[in-house]
Amino acid sequence: MKIRAIILAGGEGFRLGVLTAKRTKPAVPFAGKYRIIDFPLSNCVNSGIFDVVLVAQYRPQSLIEHIGAGGPWDLNRDFTGGVRIFTPYRGRAKSDWFLGTADAIQQNFTFIKSGDPDHFLILSGDHIYAMDYEPMMTFHQDHQADLTMATFHVPLAEASRFGIVGINEDYRVNSFIEKPARPASDLVNMGVYLFRADILDHYLWEDSQNHTSSHDFGKDILPRMIADGCRVFAFPYSGYWVDVGTINTYWQAHMDLLNNPPSLDLNNRSWIIHTRTEERPPVRIFGGAEVVDSLLADGCVIEPGARVIRSILSPGVTVKAGSVVNESILLTGAIIENDVSVQRAILDKKVVVGSKSRIGDQPANGKVVLTMVGKNSIIPANSILEAGATVGTDVIPSDFPDLLVKSGAFIQTKRLPNEV
Repeated sequence: MKIRAIILAGGEGFRLGVLTAKRTKPAVPFAGKYRIIDFPLSNCVNSGIFDVVLVAQYRPQSLIEHIGAGGPWDLNRDFTGGVRIFTPYRGRAKSDWFLGTADAIQQNFTFIKSGDPDHFLILSGDHIYAMDYEPMMTFHQDHQADLTMATFHVPLAEASRFGIVGINEDYRVNSFIEKPARPASDLVNMGVYLFRADILDHYLWEDSQNHTSSHDFGKDILPRMIADGCRVFAFPYSGYWVDVGTINTYWQAHMDLLNNPPSLDLNNRSWIIHTRTEERPPVRIFGGAEVVDSLLADGCVIEPGARVIRSILSPGVTVKAGSVVNESILLTGAIIENDVSVQRAILDKKVVVGSKSRIGDQPANGKVVLTMVGKNSIIPANSILEAGATVGTDVIPSDFPDLLVKSGAFIQTKRLPNEV
C-alpha cells in the first residue's frame, strides 16, 4: 500500500477565542512544549508514514515556521516522501479560498496525487491523540474498503458536535449524519479517513462540479458515497482522542494530562510526540516554592513562596514570589509578577500580569468558567479579571478603562493594527 497522508491544517478555530487571533488552530501550543499539529504529524511518522502533505489556509505563518523542512519529525526528505505545505493560491484556472474540507484537497489535488499513491490518509490537524494507523490500514485491506473512517464513542451529550455514524454487524457504514441536533448514537466520526486514490479522485471531482454542495467531507462526500453503495467501513478506535474545538475542551485536555495515570501518556518512549523546541535552560524551582501535579517546560522559573498547582507551564514562564497558579495554562514567556492569583485561566505567549492582581476564580458551584488573556498583553498591577473575562492580544495598561474586568467583558487594544 503506497500511502500519502494529507493533514487538513487550515482551521480558523474561532471557538478558541484569543488563542487563534494570530495563528491557525493546529499551530496553537499544547501541553507545554508542543503544538496541536505535532500529534497527527507524530502519529504519521510513528506509523511508518513519511509522505505527508499539509493543507493550510488561515494565518499559516506560525504553522509554516514550526514545521520548517520537517526535521523534528524526520520528514526533511526529497526522494522518499517528506512534508509539503499547500496554501490557497490564484492561478489562471478558477481558484480561491478553500470553501470546505473537500474543496481544500480538490484545489491542490493535481499536486497531491503526484507520484501516484494508491491510498490517501486524510487527517484533521487539530485533534489530540496517539494512534497507530497500521491496524486501520490492515482493517481497510481486509474489508476491501473504498473508504475506512475511524470512529469513537463519546458521551451522548457531546455527540451533536460530531458526525454520527451508523453501522451494521460487519462495521459497514449504512448511515451518516453530520452534527445532528438530536444524535441517535454516540458513535462519531473522528475525521480520520483512508481512501482508495481512485475513489477519492472521482468523488472530489464530482463534488467540485456540484454548485449546490458545501464541498465538505462530512456534509457532502461521505453521504454521497454511502448513498451510492460504496464500501465504506468504520474502524473502531478505543484510545484517547479529543477534538480541541472549544476553549473548554482545550483546557480539559490539558487537565487530562495531569490525571494519575494520565489519559494520554506523553512519557511513552515507544510513541514519541515529536516537536520543534527552543534551546532553554533547565527548570529552576527555588526553595520554598511548591509545585503540585503540574507540567513545567524548559526555562521555567518558580520563585520562593510561589505555588503552581495542577497547571501546565510552557517554556520560559516565570512565577514570582507569593503568586499562586492553579488549574491554569500559561504559554511561552508569560510572567506572573509578585502576589498574583491565577485561577482556571489560559494566558497566551508573553503575557505579563502585574503584581497583586487576581485572574479568574473558582465559582462555588464547581462549574468551570475560564478567563483568557491574549498574546503579548500586559495586565496592570492590582487588576481583577473575573472568571469569564477576556483580554485580547497586544493590550497594554492604558487600554483598561478600570482595574475590574467583569465576567463576560472583553478588553481589546485601542491602538491601530500597525501600532501593535
